[in-house]
Amino acid sequence: MSMHAGKYVAYYRVSTDRQGKSGLGLEAQEQTVRDRLNGGDWSLVGHVTEVETGTNKKVRPELDRALGLCRVMGAKLIVANVSRLTRDPDFMRRLADAGVEVEFCDLPKVEGAVGTFMLRQMLAVAELEAGMISERTKKALAAAKARGVKLGGDRGNLPEVAEKGRALSLKTRQQRASQKAADLAPIIRELQASGITNASGIAKALNDKGIPTSRGGTWQAIQVLRVLARV
Repeated sequence: MSMHAGKYVAYYRVSTDRQGKSGLGLEAQEQTVRDRLNGGDWSLVGHVTEVETGTNKKVRPELDRALGLCRVMGAKLIVANVSRLTRDPDFMRRLADAGVEVEFCDLPKVEGAVGTFMLRQMLAVAELEAGMISERTKKALAAAKARGVKLGGDRGNLPEVAEKGRALSLKTRQQRASQKAADLAPIIRELQASGITNASGIAKALNDKGIPTSRGGTWQAIQVLRVLARV
């Protein structure tokens, strides 16, 4: 087994209030994560436990907290059992959209129907995405050609396509900044509640916690003020 390295956040999940309070099923998940991460240069920077009642499984505040912690810490999410999740499309969709690397402890050992399902789904999504990108590119080029635009090596002849690309890039950067601010909000509120209220103090506390900026650097007061303006 390859050695693990880097930061991890563990996500545990139990199905009822009774299981959450008693630890039924939870200890096994914790042990599975410990076994998986045995050896190497790694650190478990956080862990959360989601208790679901079955009445509203789409409400998962602990999952959101775990994903946010992964993003701000630059960590991977580690989940004990993929077999607990493949029946839950909403959960899998949220993981896919989170922008966080996810590791399932039992994925290499999955066999039979579950393993086939996961492989087919990953393959199907990859094929669908590639096909859709190809179709959109062909349609954009065909539309440009129909308008009389000369196609070739000079992509500058496609001003509308370029403008849309710039707008999409700006929108993506803005969305990432908003997501980063939302992920940091609960951490900053905790710091403020503890008496650290000025931007310089918050920047130092974030650096002390090992939380990088969106570009991987250290925090300065001006960057904290930008985040505060978004939350």
